[in-house]
Amino acid sequence: MTALSADRPTPRAIPDKRRVPVAAGVKLFAGGLVAINAGGFLTPVTAATTLKAAGRCAKFTDNTSGGNGAVSADQELGTFRWENSSAADLITRADIGSDAYGVDDQTVAKTNGGGTRSVVGKIADVDDRGVWVTHN
Repeated sequence: MTALSADRPTPRAIPDKRRVPVAAGVKLFAGGLVAINAGGFLTPVTAATTLKAAGRCAKFTDNTSGGNGAVSADQELGTFRWENSSAADLITRADIGSDAYGVDDQTVAKTNGGGTRSVVGKIADVDDRGVWVTHN
């Protein structure tokens, strides 16, 4: 392929919601921080190293009685405000642009907690109400 010598119409995808199969035995709360587990199923964020960032759960979904993929849930992508961690893991404005790590399904932290947390997105902003994290 050669470098451009004229403008080109580059397609852009703007995904904001995906339907994803839910992990067995979990309950997802609307507005909760969710991730894809090692098996490829949507799960609430916990302190675990095998999760992949997924964004926010659109609506309450209960799969506590079902197996992997028995139900699906809407995963929303975008920038959302989460609770800030505390003490040494408190996120500040100096951390904007850095990775955010998932503590639970509503809290993000500055560090991986000594190798116990997964990246859940990029820190976009910090205010007195929480941390804005972008999930792609």
